[in-house]
Amino acid sequence: MGTLKTEPARGRPDLLAPPVVAALEAWPAEAPIDVDDVLVAPIDATLADTAAFCAAYEVGLEESANCVIVAGKRGGETRYAACVILATTRADVNGAVRRLLDARKASFAPMDDAVRSTGMEYGGITPIGLPADWPILVDSRVVAVPHVIIGSGVRHSKIALPGPAVGVLPNAQVIADLAKPAA
Repeated sequence: MGTLKTEPARGRPDLLAPPVVAALEAWPAEAPIDVDDVLVAPIDATLADTAAFCAAYEVGLEESANCVIVAGKRGGETRYAACVILATTRADVNGAVRRLLDARKASFAPMDDAVRSTGMEYGGITPIGLPADWPILVDSRVVAVPHVIIGSGVRHSKIALPGPAVGVLPNAQVIADLAKPAA
C-alpha cells in the first residue's frame, strides 16, 4: 500500500463522505469482510487523481482501483451503475457495461449527476455507500488483488481494503472482462 498511513475507516469519519460513513455504520456483522478491515488514509487532495496519487504515494497502478459512474439509457429511462476497475484497465462502457445495464446507449455519467446522485466528490467516488438500487459492477481483476486502494467519497483520502471485499459489497456483481487493458 505504498507510503499510505492507514487506520480503520470507522474511526475517521472526517476522512469519508457522509454516505460512506453511513455504509460503514450499517456494515453487517455477518459480512465476509470485517468492517475494521476497511482502512482509510489521508492524502493531499491535489494528488487524488490516479496517476498523481500512485506516483506520490508509491502505490502501483495494479493495486489502485477507480469507481466510475455509468448512465445507461433505454426508452427514455436512465439507469446508473458503478463500475470498479483497476487503474491498469478501462471500463468497456459500450460493450459489457451497456449489455449489463440492458441499455441502448451507455456513457460515463455527467459529473454533476454523479456528484448529486452519490453525495460524494468527483474524483473520490467509491463503491461503498452508493444508492441502494445501483448495481456495482466489479471487474474480476479487482477481487483478485490482495488489497486495493479506492476513493473514499472525498478527494483528501483513500480507502484500502482487501480486493475480495469489493466483490461482496451490497449489489456487487463480479464480472469477467468488464474492463479492457488500458491502451
